[in-house]
Formats: sequence, C-alpha cells, structure tokens
Amino acid sequence: MLQRTIVVALLAAVTAAGVYWWLSAPVVAAGAAATPAHIPNLANGEVMFNAGGCASCHAVPDQPDRTRLGGGVAIKSPFGTFYAPNISSDPTYGIGKWTDADFVNAVMHGVSPDGQHYFPAFPYTSYQHARREDVLDLFAYLKTLPPVAGKVRDHDVRFPFDIRRNIGIWKFLFMDGKPFVADGTKSPQWNRGAYLVNSFGHCAECHSPRNALGGIISGERFAGGPNPEGEGWVPNITQKRLGEWSAKDIAYFLKTGELPDGDSVGGAMTRVIKNISQLPDEDLAAMADYIKSLPPVDGPPRPKRKEAS
Repeated sequence: MLQRTIVVALLAAVTAAGVYWWLSAPVVAAGAAATPAHIPNLANGEVMFNAGGCASCHAVPDQPDRTRLGGGVAIKSPFGTFYAPNISSDPTYGIGKWTDADFVNAVMHGVSPDGQHYFPAFPYTSYQHARREDVLDLFAYLKTLPPVAGKVRDHDVRFPFDIRRNIGIWKFLFMDGKPFVADGTKSPQWNRGAYLVNSFGHCAECHSPRNALGGIISGERFAGGPNPEGEGWVPNITQKRLGEWSAKDIAYFLKTGELPDGDSVGGAMTRVIKNISQLPDEDLAAMADYIKSLPPVDGPPRPKRKEAS
C-alpha cells in the first residue's frame, strides 16, 4: 500500500512538473521567413513611438534628448524595482542586432531573443493587441535613432517573483493573445482611438487596479487605483470621474497636460504627456473620443487621508 502511494505521488509530481513546464514555456510568433515581407513606414513608426511613450521609460534619465534610448529609469512595483533596458540601436548594449522576429516577439509576446520571458513591467499585455505592421514600423524607426552604449543594471526583484519561468504562468492567466478587432458599429475615429488606447497607448496598465499577482482586474479596467510605483493614486478615467469633461477637454489635456479647471498634470503623467502630445491632432481626438465613451466604473475605494493631529 505504501509503495503504491509513493508511486502515485511520484506520478502526480511528474505530471505537475510537466504541466508547469508546458504552461510556463515562452510562446513566440512565426519567424520572418513564415510571414509576409513588410516595407517599413518610418512616419508611422514615429507615431507608434510617441503613442507608446517609449521615451518615458527608455530614454536615459536626467538628460533632455528623448531619442537617447539607453534606458535606466527605475520602475517601482510591489514585487521589486525594474530598470528599463537599453533599446537604442547600439549593436552591443541595445537592439541593433535584433531581427524583425526578435522585436515582434519582444513587444507582442514578452519574449527575449534568447527565449526568456520579459517581466510584465514591460506592458506587452497591451502591446499584444498592436498590429504587426505597426510594430515593425516602430522597430524601423528605432533603428534610425542614435546608438547609446552602456548596460543597464539588473532588476531588483525578490524571490520567487524573480524566476522568469513563472512568468509563463502569469501570461497564461492574464494575456489573451487576441488582436484588436474594430467595432463595426462605431466610427473610424472611435476605432482608431480604441486601438491606440488599448495597444501602444497602454493606458489601462496604470489606470486600472491590480490583483495580488499584479494582473489587471478586468471588471475595474480604467477605474484607477493605487499607483503601482507606491506613491499617490492613479485617477479613474471612465465617465465615473470624467463625466463633466467633453471629448475636446480630453484631447486638449492630452495635448497640453492642462485640466479643464486650469490646473496642470503632475507626477509620472508629465512624462506621458510629453510623448503623447507629439501625436497628430486627429489621433488625440480619436483617443479622446474613445475615452469619453468609457462607461462609468467604480474603482477601488481610495484610502482616507489621515488628519493632522
């Protein structure tokens, strides 16, 4: 009886290990040879660069040039601190030697050229909804920017969250792998805004509360919540909070960072506005149109401020 129990336990352990290994394996897209050839559109690549706010995280800190993408920005989280990598065209420290397939797999699947999972501080959960041709246009644009030498320090993430293989399970739980699909009942402008907000714009990554594993709580998407970096509160951008804003108010905010009451945005959103304000006015209007259409959603309760004694 004991021997049978041991055998059953061993079989269960082997099965569990096999399931874990299968679920945690990196999933990648087909290589360039299996996909249609793409002629890059650099102008569109620049639009995607600005929509994605790439410079917000990847530009070298404490210098004014948003095209020097040597990385180094610290991104705090409940799981540790991540450091944005070098994505400049440098062939040694950046992505200068990457192939199209390498870049697509990194951006849309969160998988590095050597087959490891990227941590989801890199918002590929939103980028997965981007169009492959837009991702390739972005890659082509990045390759026109100056190379920046220098390796960024390693992430400071505590155990067991530092085990990259576990991220495969996280992806299984929180990534659907679905492409963006236009809503035929909506206008082309609304659909353009929905695409930008939910893919490259990755607005939900900051403006949604997260569960204990760091996944977005789908029922409270865009409803705001605690700042994942640990300080302050990210606002609700559904009609629960923006009900009195017009679409023009939202577009003007995205262009200037100015609120309807005349105040100005602060904190991390300052960097976001610096990038997103570079988009064409028609794209800002499209994003505003989509954001204005978000139904009111209650977010998590905001902690009460302690009264001074």
